[in-house]
Amino acid sequence: MKTIAIIPARGGSKRLLNKNILPLGSMPLIGHSIKYAFEQPEIDAVYVSTDDENIKQVAIEHGASVIDRPSILSGDLEPTVSALQHVLKELNDNEIETVVLLQPTNPLRPKALFKEVFTEFKTKNHSSAFTVTRNHDKLGQILNNTFVPYNYTPGQRSQDLEPLYYENGLLYITAVNAIRQGYIMTEDAFPFVVDHLFAKVDIDTQDDFDYAEFLLEKYKEE
Repeated sequence: MKTIAIIPARGGSKRLLNKNILPLGSMPLIGHSIKYAFEQPEIDAVYVSTDDENIKQVAIEHGASVIDRPSILSGDLEPTVSALQHVLKELNDNEIETVVLLQPTNPLRPKALFKEVFTEFKTKNHSSAFTVTRNHDKLGQILNNTFVPYNYTPGQRSQDLEPLYYENGLLYITAVNAIRQGYIMTEDAFPFVVDHLFAKVDIDTQDDFDYAEFLLEKYKEE
């Protein structure tokens, strides 16, 4: 049975134009996720789902296969799972058992991360696994122009906060049957905790991009 990586990359980014193909270090942004996928021996094939000819060309240049995504599945409100379902439908390969979702806007990942998450996913027989990071902020709501603490009481130390975690977007692994039913994260999804600065990179703006460049340089030897 096969494990494939799918990298969904729409064109038409609004806040940071052409972000998926902007040069980050020595390669375009999307190239980092393609390269990461090819470095994993457990992944049998790498596919990019896109509606953009420029992204398509860059993906091919970096060795990925491309699935042309129709415009009806490329809108701002279209869920990612629909792109994954479309790729599986186009491939029509019953030997595919597992899908690895790599978002191009999360280009920096610890080298050992995939093997660790994939091993947990396989050995514990989860239907899906994804990466999370602990939040250390004091959060609250503004109600009637008043700040109302959510996860702490005034005066409480940050280190004593109740552990809360956020979905960092670095990596998702899901059984094909779950994706066909419309799920990337299933009820039994295993949350793999990542404590690394890479987990704070999710590129949407120029500032995000600049931060990714800084971290890429800082950790280039790791």
